[in-house]
Amino acid sequence: MTSIPRLYVPAALGTDATIAGTPAQAHYLGTVLRCGANAPVRLFNGSDGEWQARIGELRRDRVTFAVETQRRQQAPDPDLWLVFALLKRDATDLVVQKATELGVSALHPIFTERTNAARINEARLTAIATEAAEQCERLTIPVLHPPRRLPDLLADWPPGRTLYAAIERSTAAPPRPTAKPAALLVGPEGGFTPAELDAMLRHPFVTAMSLGRRILRAETACVAGLALLQAPWCG
Repeated sequence: MTSIPRLYVPAALGTDATIAGTPAQAHYLGTVLRCGANAPVRLFNGSDGEWQARIGELRRDRVTFAVETQRRQQAPDPDLWLVFALLKRDATDLVVQKATELGVSALHPIFTERTNAARINEARLTAIATEAAEQCERLTIPVLHPPRRLPDLLADWPPGRTLYAAIERSTAAPPRPTAKPAALLVGPEGGFTPAELDAMLRHPFVTAMSLGRRILRAETACVAGLALLQAPWCG
């Protein structure tokens, strides 16, 4: 059985609405999937749930959708953020993809003393998060924040949100699953410097945690830590 394409659209969704897609969506539907007019699609926009629709007009660079009925109502995501030191491009791409699949609501890339990346392509990472959300059937796209220096982020941290810092070679306990507002902090290749660790752990909202005795790659630590923290939302 052929699966029905599932696409993110920013427009409001409702019965009998007609929505314009993007040129990229027109190419994907017409050239890659070889869909035609009246073919079914599923649409979501991050606030109105998921809707059944059909392709209206389809050209090489233009597509419209005729919205029909709601399939799923909007549901809450885990109130979980990921704060991660920027990595090389492929590793950062993987972190964004897997964090989206695991339900994070916000992505906060940071610069640390050992960060080996100077910038990010925000449009590229947003596209990766969008494609991951479409594939995994979540109803929202995580918010991608501009990169910041770690001290600046900590200085502006919101009260009431625990920041679980994954620290290698730590004697701290592993994280416990939580349904409260929380965030996971994962450092760069090579870990945090002693000065960063000392400054970080002075903040009352920071809780040190261990992901085990093995030294994990940064992208692996992101996946492992998020899986543990968001377990209450899997039921």
